[in-house]
Amino acid sequence: MAIMDSRWQAQADRLEAIKLLLLDVDGVLTDGFIHYNDAGIESKPFYVRDGLGMRLAMENDLSVGIVTGRKSKALEHRCRDMGITLIFQGVLQKATVLDQACRQTGVDTHQVAFIGDDIIDLPLLKRVGLAIAVADAHPLVIAAADIVTRAAGGRGAAREVCEAILMARGRWQSALARFEA
Repeated sequence: MAIMDSRWQAQADRLEAIKLLLLDVDGVLTDGFIHYNDAGIESKPFYVRDGLGMRLAMENDLSVGIVTGRKSKALEHRCRDMGITLIFQGVLQKATVLDQACRQTGVDTHQVAFIGDDIIDLPLLKRVGLAIAVADAHPLVIAAADIVTRAAGGRGAAREVCEAILMARGRWQSALARFEA
């Protein structure tokens, strides 16, 4: 996303206020498929471009956290690699962790964005400052969202959101500076 398109531009003021980005995992950071090998070991494919987007966001003063209904060793490894320490796993009532996440990061609920894809995400989407659905989210989630990404879950949706937040905050060019020769 080289420039902020009109869908994101319409939310620029709200994007600029975001200090904490919370993400679901299955269906947002992954394509929603869960892979098991013959030994029953689970693996998850994470999209590297989403990872770079989150890393750039974190390097530019945006806190990033995970809120997921499942528990996964693969997610723990990915979060460790990414430097994400705000992790809520095995949470079926996702809205219940919002106050704790805000306390841990020192932000207010209106400064929180959450990216979800399925009906389990609805209560949290309704409590945050900016509710975001991935392109292939459940229709009820899309209806509840303030904005819907162009990218599907596990295919760049998180990157799209991170770039839009950085652009709205005037931090996109400084985020890119490290890649210029």
